[in-house]
Amino acid sequence: MTTPSTPSHSSSRDLAMIAVFAGIVAALGLVPAVAAFGGAVPITAQSLGVMLAGAILGPRRGALALVLFLALVALGLPLLAGGRGGLGVFAGPSVGYLIGFPVAAFVVGAITHAFGAPYRLVPGLLATVLGGVALLNVIGIVGLMARADLSLPAAFSAALVFVPGDVVKAVVCVLVARGVHAASPGLLPERRTRPLAQRADAAA
Repeated sequence: MTTPSTPSHSSSRDLAMIAVFAGIVAALGLVPAVAAFGGAVPITAQSLGVMLAGAILGPRRGALALVLFLALVALGLPLLAGGRGGLGVFAGPSVGYLIGFPVAAFVVGAITHAFGAPYRLVPGLLATVLGGVALLNVIGIVGLMARADLSLPAAFSAALVFVPGDVVKAVVCVLVARGVHAASPGLLPERRTRPLAQRADAAA
């Protein structure tokens, strides 16, 4: 017989998961960044951590993991790819992507939770592409326009460089997330739909 988790146990578990995923995003910063075609914003592996945080932790915890990560960066820890850190990075052309990290994690998590358990590849990929690729790049484009003085077409063209790699990262994310959710099925809420026969019986 299993006993329900106490609120304190649940809170401790949430905090541990948030900290772990903030660490995962930081660890992905050790992968060398690439400045494709001399772009102002480097291509990094850290957006994969953003996608994973949302797909595995859900909207609230996923976003909080990225808020924690950005707070540590703001305090000066060199956690961004290339060993960058400090408040200065939020004044650079990549600010839109940084601000977009927790937003993207939240959206990926919200859509993933809306589909519910069990975690499936196609809905998972849809959630990850919408939140972790499309939305993140939209916010990044706004940052490029504000901080790099680019026009909308120029910022859009600059962001297109990230899309092929982001799609690959989205595929990697859903494959990893499927394995994690298979091992820990309680991470996602059960879908509220019921079989047609049961609904017919209830209506009778």
